[in-house]
Amino acid sequence: MKIALICGGPSLERGISLNSARSVLDHLDGDGIEIVPVYFDHKRQAYSISRSQLYSNTPSDFDFKLAETAKKLSETGLKKLLKSCDLAFPAMHGTFGEDGGIQRILEKYGLPYLGSPPDACSLCSDKYDANEFIREKGFFTLPSAVLKIYHDDHKKIIDAFFKEHKVKRAIVKPASGGSSFGVFSVSTEKEALEKVELLFSKRMDTRVVIEPFCEGIEFTVIVLQNKFDMPVAVLPTEMEMDYSEHQVFDFRRKYLPSNYVRYHCPPRFDNETIERIQVKAEQLFTALGMRDFARFDGWLMPDGNVWFSDFNPISGMEQNSFLFQQGSRIGMSHRDLLRYIVKNSCIRNGIEMPELALDEIEGKKAVKVLFGGKTSERQVSLMSGTNVWLKLKRSEKYEPKPYLLDLDDNVWELPYALTLNHTVEEILENCESAEEDEARLQFLEEKVRLRLMLDEGEASEPFFLPKKMTLDKFISESEFVFIGLHGGIGENGTLQKMLTDEGVKFNGSGEEASRICMDKYETGEVIASLEDRGVRSAPKVAWSLTALTSLNLDDLWAEMTEELGSKSLIVKPRDEGCSSGIVRLYTAGDLKKYVRFALDVVPFIPSGTFTNQKAIVDMPIEPISEMIFETFIETDKVRVTGNNLKWKDVSGWIEVTVGILEKDGVLHAMNPSLTVAEGEVLTVEEKFQGGTGVNLTPPPAQHVKPAIVAKIREGIRLTAEKLGIEGYARIDAFANLASGEIIVIEANSTPGLTPSTVIYHQALAEDVPMAPTEFLEKLIENKGY
Repeated sequence: MKIALICGGPSLERGISLNSARSVLDHLDGDGIEIVPVYFDHKRQAYSISRSQLYSNTPSDFDFKLAETAKKLSETGLKKLLKSCDLAFPAMHGTFGEDGGIQRILEKYGLPYLGSPPDACSLCSDKYDANEFIREKGFFTLPSAVLKIYHDDHKKIIDAFFKEHKVKRAIVKPASGGSSFGVFSVSTEKEALEKVELLFSKRMDTRVVIEPFCEGIEFTVIVLQNKFDMPVAVLPTEMEMDYSEHQVFDFRRKYLPSNYVRYHCPPRFDNETIERIQVKAEQLFTALGMRDFARFDGWLMPDGNVWFSDFNPISGMEQNSFLFQQGSRIGMSHRDLLRYIVKNSCIRNGIEMPELALDEIEGKKAVKVLFGGKTSERQVSLMSGTNVWLKLKRSEKYEPKPYLLDLDDNVWELPYALTLNHTVEEILENCESAEEDEARLQFLEEKVRLRLMLDEGEASEPFFLPKKMTLDKFISESEFVFIGLHGGIGENGTLQKMLTDEGVKFNGSGEEASRICMDKYETGEVIASLEDRGVRSAPKVAWSLTALTSLNLDDLWAEMTEELGSKSLIVKPRDEGCSSGIVRLYTAGDLKKYVRFALDVVPFIPSGTFTNQKAIVDMPIEPISEMIFETFIETDKVRVTGNNLKWKDVSGWIEVTVGILEKDGVLHAMNPSLTVAEGEVLTVEEKFQGGTGVNLTPPPAQHVKPAIVAKIREGIRLTAEKLGIEGYARIDAFANLASGEIIVIEANSTPGLTPSTVIYHQALAEDVPMAPTEFLEKLIENKGY
């Protein structure tokens, strides 16, 4: 059976579409199903793309080279490709994907597809029309008003709306499109008008909606349709957020795990409220004319009313998305859930779906995947570990199990459902309350399973109570531990020593190399001898925080900038992961602020605190004892806008990240990726979050000659050898376009392995491409296991 997987599109959520498509490929491909990716660029031009391009971090990674790397499809070519498939699976969010656009094309071509029909999509995607529709059907709603781009009554409508509804705070958002971009919280009529004009000036929509800010508790609920076309609402997820500073549930909060928002799945509502939400969601699914699946966002009001504010015909399908998280509460794995949706769509369309073989492969070796920890990168570790575990679940050689290292260095064996929570803290909360929650919710979970009419094998991951143990006990009972930790004991050699002492095998480098790589200053000292071979580290000085508190920072700033020969400096903790606490400092004032924040041990530094600082900076959990100041190295300005690559010569240097992989006992540097940062330094999002951060793999040949790429690779390989790296690693560096000389920024001995991290794309760009599961298997095989 062939399924056309449709992704991309013109909306700002096209990066999320890529994440969704990647999940569908990972969990649905195989078992008699062949996935055929079809990509639409921002101008709605269709392309047949390779599966490997779905592992890119963002569409911008390949948009500019679609002409060379993909097959452009004419209308006839698109129709022919789609007609060669049995079913289409639209995984596009926002405009064209959820407003009925792609669905109309599929209906015109006569291809059955998964999801809601055009009219339902069109209605759901317009927030104003949908709100008016459900009001007319007798559901509770909040008032709203709509403003149109070329009308001159914007101020009049806003003033009247604030006055009539006694509004103290309002939400301004585009009428159509997704729910992650262009949403503003405002307090005055003047502010509301400014945001409306901003949305219109950026052409985010031709209609803008204004509604009162909701004072209730936010939730989201997935609705699945069973084989008799009856809608069944799964257990909702409650969203807990601090709204005091006018925050909204935006892109970062929705898609990057952090503690700025907490999710409670199951929600903390009583059972009667949960059932009320479920019944209303099911009624709305039918009233709106929806099919197969959907995600509804809503609010439980202080007076007990339930308001549904957003209707998403195509729910996000990232690895730990609400769709999979809620499905897992009733025992469904990612594969179970996707196959269930596809199966019911096939039944409706009279298509025969291949049966899933329920026989397990015998003799698989146990692999314990450990993630979490108590560093500032614990949420990235959770993303890495979860991804490794899920990818290895498709392995025919290994049997992975997920384990969480908590903030007290205890280890928890996790059931499938709890592994999909968004943060380490949420998982721990759910571990502590698991027994109580299960007793309370078993009846509701069983009811959902019954109404979904699940067949044997369709809920293959039954819940069990999480098991807590000491780290020593965990190690003593393990044969192979896959370290998915970032920073702290997982990266500084501590855990590596513990495992080695007990004779337990593990991925990556040993104790000594891990310790050196973790210490950014020592890394520079070790590679100093490679200078005559074209490898060096940036000029740097180290200071202890204690020493800095007793110095005149104005004088120190003048001394450091002169000594390092740079007007601005990069500051970073000496022994933290690769994203925490890294800031570009322009002035002595910036330095003073940084030292103050370090002394206060703040969890993050708000954007706009330092000169030219666009994004928030996550800080280490543990107090910073020492910090490093380095020369800021100016790079050429590289931007991807639409389908064009724009390159501005500045210094002849570029920033690259290069994966290292051991093959037959020999270290091998993979194809470099040119990293394109939005701000002054790469943020945690750009490194690890799908849909943000651009990486060009390999660097474009018209700007980076193949001979220079070969020199960069050799320099990186020499660096890895000198550092004593084993198995795999990732090395970040600046590279000179004329000479191929590299300036090493840092070496990561347990690099990120999140779904969209660049190391997978580099593995896929090898002469003999390695798919992500194959790459992870290689990391284990490297250790003779």
